[in-house]
Amino acid sequence: MSYLETLAAVVAALLAATSPLLAQEASPAPPFAEGVEPLKPLPAPHNNLPPVPPLPGAVFPGGNPAEGSPGESLLPSPGDTAEGEALKPLPAPHNNLPPVPALPGAVFPGDPHKQAEKPAGKQSREELLTELLTQLAKAQDAAQAGSISEAIQSLWLQSGSDTIGVLMGRSAKAISDQKNALALKLLDAVVELAPDYAEGWNRRAYVFFLDNDYENAVEDLRRALALEPNHFKALEGLARILRETGQKKASLKAYRELLKINPFEEGAKKAADELSVEVEGQGI
Repeated sequence: MSYLETLAAVVAALLAATSPLLAQEASPAPPFAEGVEPLKPLPAPHNNLPPVPPLPGAVFPGGNPAEGSPGESLLPSPGDTAEGEALKPLPAPHNNLPPVPALPGAVFPGDPHKQAEKPAGKQSREELLTELLTQLAKAQDAAQAGSISEAIQSLWLQSGSDTIGVLMGRSAKAISDQKNALALKLLDAVVELAPDYAEGWNRRAYVFFLDNDYENAVEDLRRALALEPNHFKALEGLARILRETGQKKASLKAYRELLKINPFEEGAKKAADELSVEVEGQGI
């Protein structure tokens, strides 16, 4: 039941309950018993109080015998003042107070001098990620690339869910403690609850890689890259697995894609150079 329906029901109940009382009040009072004198009203103690003097300028319909003629205002008319002299308004004590400063961004209709200050909008995750990836591709050295890479990975880790955050934290602890079975159970829950969370797929692929389950690792890495094409960590894992399974040409392609995103990824350039010689030297 909505609030209005509840309120209507309460009002209806009150009306129903008070209807008999109203009917009793409307009926004529019963006559006094024979020989019983009716009660007389008690004298009102305020009847003998002196009349309250009227406020200046008050007008009484019908007139006030003590003050002026009937219906006459006690305020002087314009003819009662000196020629050319008009009544002056009383000074307002607040006229000299300093103006109250407006809140930031406040807009006052009709005031052309006041313009709303546009609040600085927060940079979205996607905008910040795009900016960081641009900086990473143009990094001048490994140190600069390393700090930018850490910032990007921190953004990837953010899921927007406290539950996912707890599961990811516990999975990292399980991996650190070499409890891969527990880590897989936790990460299974992550990808089930948040299938659009790329880092969940990437983290589970890493556990599969540790268990030498390359098939499932590659499948999860492809899911991560489908959600986050610039995920250089997923690309690095994919390139490594492809190389270890003898797919050198595909591995070289993955490493080259990786180096476009992060030119200073550790070991990537060396692996790409070695694969380039192996792949491009075949058949010579």
